[in-house]
Amino acid sequence: MTVSRVLNNAPHVSSTTRRRVLVAAERLGYRPDPQITQLMSRVRGYRRHRSETVIAVVRDAIPGDELHDPAYQYVTIADIRLNVERHGYRAEEFHLGQGGVTARRMSDILRSRGIEGLLISPQSSANLAEALDYKYFATATFGFGLKQPALHRASTNMTRGILQATAELTARGYRRIGLAITHWIDARSDRTYSGAMLNYQRQIPARDRVPMLLFPENNLANEAAIFCAWCRRHHPDVVISFDSYVPDWMTKKLGLKIPDDIGLVVHDWVERHADFAGIHHRRRHVVAAAVDLLVGQLMHNERGIPEVPRQVLIPPSWIDGSSIRHA
Repeated sequence: MTVSRVLNNAPHVSSTTRRRVLVAAERLGYRPDPQITQLMSRVRGYRRHRSETVIAVVRDAIPGDELHDPAYQYVTIADIRLNVERHGYRAEEFHLGQGGVTARRMSDILRSRGIEGLLISPQSSANLAEALDYKYFATATFGFGLKQPALHRASTNMTRGILQATAELTARGYRRIGLAITHWIDARSDRTYSGAMLNYQRQIPARDRVPMLLFPENNLANEAAIFCAWCRRHHPDVVISFDSYVPDWMTKKLGLKIPDDIGLVVHDWVERHADFAGIHHRRRHVVAAAVDLLVGQLMHNERGIPEVPRQVLIPPSWIDGSSIRHA
């Protein structure tokens, strides 16, 4: 039983015993049979699911936080539930900051409930989840909003998304392509928006380069003057930006027609943006990848902050729309 516990990375084995078993296994040339390992993982997983069914979805709940604005898209609890249920679990939301719940108190609540799996969905620049006590939990997160600790994560590959968008726009005759997003959006992608845009600009004539606009505040409602001044100064013929606020600024404040005078590409396209061209982040696939990362840890008794965090990048897709001219 002790050997089995060591080889399955189970807790409650002393470090001295663990070393002795691993040294003996190496000396004997032991290698696990993958088919038997898979079968036993399913058996152990079935028993665990029967008694520990909940995966916690940890979100920030700071009243009035500017990142709760409709301009910002997050993974939905419906998509999370769909994916955890196919593994035999159920998802339950827990809100950091709600009712004054601190990270320490949240850690105690989760442990007292017997919950061992956490999906971290950062929805605040305050990053309250940084202070959770991770050593007792298997964890995964979405995107790069949570910088520390470095967890297993799944995210959209926005380097590919921006480069694909610029290629599509170039094929339609656009030459001055602008990018207008917030610092938070760029940070949540691990700066791949700005990195990809700089790479694109390096390959075009200097006269066609439009400096990126990174809004200084996350509250877009206050940023109209900055956006309009940027457009008047640099004259982009198409902008990759938000579906909220930006179309009204273009039409009502700048007097431009979409797409006749200027094109608009939604940087984070979802189904309700059917009237716009955009970059579809494929969040359902991002959720599926994050859940797979988490369940793999639960099956192999892996807990705590990983020594080498894994990152799964999902390629986005291009969505055509009436907010840009046809090819």
